[in-house]
Order: sequence, then structure tokens, then C-alpha cells
Amino acid sequence: MATSSDTLVEIQNLSFGYSDRVILDDVSMRVPRGKVTALMGASGGGKTTILRLIGGQNRAQQGLMLFDGEDVTTMDQERLYAARRRMGMLFQFGALFADLDVFENVAFPLREHTDLPEALIRDIVLMKLNAVGLRGARDLMPSEVSGGMARRIALARAIALDPELVMYDEPFSGLDPISLGTAARLIRHLNDAMGLTSIFVSHELEQTFSIADHVIVLANGKVALEGTPQEVRKSQDPLIYQYVNALPDGPVRFHYPGATVEDDFGLPLAQPASEGS
Repeated sequence: MATSSDTLVEIQNLSFGYSDRVILDDVSMRVPRGKVTALMGASGGGKTTILRLIGGQNRAQQGLMLFDGEDVTTMDQERLYAARRRMGMLFQFGALFADLDVFENVAFPLREHTDLPEALIRDIVLMKLNAVGLRGARDLMPSEVSGGMARRIALARAIALDPELVMYDEPFSGLDPISLGTAARLIRHLNDAMGLTSIFVSHELEQTFSIADHVIVLANGKVALEGTPQEVRKSQDPLIYQYVNALPDGPVRFHYPGATVEDDFGLPLAQPASEGS
């Protein structure tokens, strides 16, 4: 494991599940400080769960969930809220407040967590909207913007408090090619320009590999591979190979385990042909 000086988030031997269903099983991984890290893998592999564990929405049942060297799992409410103020979160599809205009959506965390004067809040909001190219949309309602614009507005809100860590839950889902490319460039540009650490969940291979410094592939409740985009592309591990090349069958089976076709439909087993028939 890397030292705390170059690692912002570190997971050590962490396990988590819902009732009897194990989601993460003795997982260890790190998120390098100042880098863009992608969480990838088949659906249901625990990617979004890891974001929830980092933010303290879920608590690890075993192991350590370290944010800047402190275990989120053992934090009381005051320490957890202090840690969350150092994080920004971009939810799937933006999750904007429908009854607030664009300006007030971005201003919300500033009003909630600071005592800044109104004039300074205005300047900060306009600066964040300008960073995502939407300063001119400040007076629009969420119902008046496109899906791609909603993600960018949500990103402006996520960086309103100048966080150290920004987490993105499937930021490319449902976007057209132009909006997808814009979102990817923004993640990379804002990470570098603001000195952030970014971690995002994605299934979009090309854009992910073009902007990520570090890739973590989850499978079957464990880390299947952790490395650079080039290392993931070149991996000959059967599961990674299937995922990167979008193969329909392999270690991840096309058919969900269940009864045989014969059992389900009451069909007799095929009999071998008799001699002379």
C-alpha cells in the first residue's frame, strides 16, 4: 500500500453486504491523491457501494475505510459531517432540486454549510457555473435543461465548497456523444485545474480510459485488477478480457444459474439413438 501522503482514500480488508448477500468480500484498494480513478466492472459488483462507504452512507462490517488516514466507519456524526464537507458528490442523472433554479441549486451547499455573505455566494456560484460552461443558464429551472446540462449543473454544485475529493456515480450514463465527451473532459480538466482527487463509476470504456490515471476493476466482490488503463487493456485475465472486449459469455455467464431446461419445462432427457435406427 502507498503512504498516506500520496493516497487520499484507502480500503483495507473491507467486507460489506446486505443481509445474507455479500457485496464486497475482503477488498483492499487505494485512490491516489490528485489523480482520476475509475471504478469499473459488471453491474452489481459493488462500485456505487464503495462510494457510499467512502461518504459514510453505509458502514463497513469488517475492515477499514480510510479517508485521509481516518476511518470513516468509526466516525461519530460530527466528524463524519466534517469529512463530508471535504467531499463532493455527483449523483446519477444529477439529482437537482426540481423546485430551485440553477443558481439556487449550486448555491445550496454554500448556504447550508457556510456563513458567507450573499455577494460572495453569488460570485462563487457564477464562477462554478462558468467552469462548467453554464453561467448563462443560471436562471433556468431543472425542467428547462437537457440531461447533459443537468449533469454539468450538478457538477458545479459538487465543487461549490472546493472539496478535496469528488465522487461521480455513472456520470456518462444516458448521455449523447457530445455531452459524454464534454462530461469526460470536465472531469479531467477540473481535477487538474483545482487540484482535486476524483473517483468515478463508469461502464463507458473509451472515455474512461482516455481520462483515468488509475483503474480498479471489481468482480465477484473483490478487486480483479488495479492499474493503469494500459494495463487493464492488455490484461489476459479471462474476466478482464471479457469485460474490456464486451464478450457476451465467459467468467460472467450469459445465463443466470438455475434449474435445467429439462426440469423447468418437464422435458424428458434425450435418449441415445439405438443401433440400426
